Amino acid sequence: MRSLRLLLARATVLPTMLTAALLVPHEAAAAAEGAASSGPAVVREERIASRLVELTLRSPALGREAKVRLLTPDGWERRSPGDRWPVLYLLVGGHGDPEAWTQDYAVDELAQLRDVLVVMPEMPVFGFYSDWWNQGAGGPPRVESFHLDEVRPLLERHYGAGTRRAAAGESQGGFGALSYAARHRGLFRAVASYSGYVHPLQHPHTVKAGMDYMGMDWRALWGDPVAQRAMWRAHDPYYLAERLRGVPVHLSSGDGTAGALDPPDVEPDPHVPGLEDPADPFPEDVISPTEAIMGEESRTLAARLAATGVPVTTHFYAGTHSPPYWSRELRRSLPGLLRALESPSS
Repeated sequence: MRSLRLLLARATVLPTMLTAALLVPHEAAAAAEGAASSGPAVVREERIASRLVELTLRSPALGREAKVRLLTPDGWERRSPGDRWPVLYLLVGGHGDPEAWTQDYAVDELAQLRDVLVVMPEMPVFGFYSDWWNQGAGGPPRVESFHLDEVRPLLERHYGAGTRRAAAGESQGGFGALSYAARHRGLFRAVASYSGYVHPLQHPHTVKAGMDYMGMDWRALWGDPVAQRAMWRAHDPYYLAERLRGVPVHLSSGDGTAGALDPPDVEPDPHVPGLEDPADPFPEDVISPTEAIMGEESRTLAARLAATGVPVTTHFYAGTHSPPYWSRELRRSLPGLLRALESPSS
């Protein structure tokens, strides 16, 4: 899959950080707070561009250090302790590298984002925005806990993050935005998914196939989709639709065929054993099976949300599972996400 090509490239080559440390008064307080407890701690802070800051956190939830990138708003460097900005969380796909938001989507060039704090957290490869079951043992990786119980409070205490929040994500990040919003009511005012795994139980074999392809134990995530079905349902936005009432949702996805943003010589995705359901084969013109599956899941979820009374907008198109489409869809959905952050009260 093209997404797996991107995943493998980013998973095997760590991003190189070439800039000097940025020190702000809040860093010492955050580090001291973490050092005084068993909680998360900021161990390094770097400015990597004029408005781009990277934090390295010691994360008990992940059992290792992890990174969070911040695209800072105008005036952030001169902030006082009580200053707060609206927050847009951008959740990356299965490769887990937050550098994608600047490298592939150039979010740092968007003028609309100069008045919000943009948070781009790392995720373990194929982490699925979840605290893993691990055959009932729990423990790392606890991705949901890292993002919501470690990163979010730390940013709200020390880095100017307010409580007006929206979230968007591509591929697994789209799942993360919707699953987090439904599992934690009131967390986000609006969410958007670009080619997201938004209904895993519709195609559980694709979760297995993708994680098998990566050499991972797929049952460690949520267990078996039959024996541990309740756990799958507890994370699946389709079954959590009622909990999204009042939250504007935007869903977009391609159909897996070649589209307007694919090059003329676009190659089919590599073969991933088990991705295709023998009882429901892909149409002959599908060159991106992953995107065909994401399109089916997005359409299924859109119908479910509409029937449940959730305010949902959609954009479905011909296209593959690739960054040019996600960059376009981010820009299409951004005005709605930012509108949700405007009023001081919900």
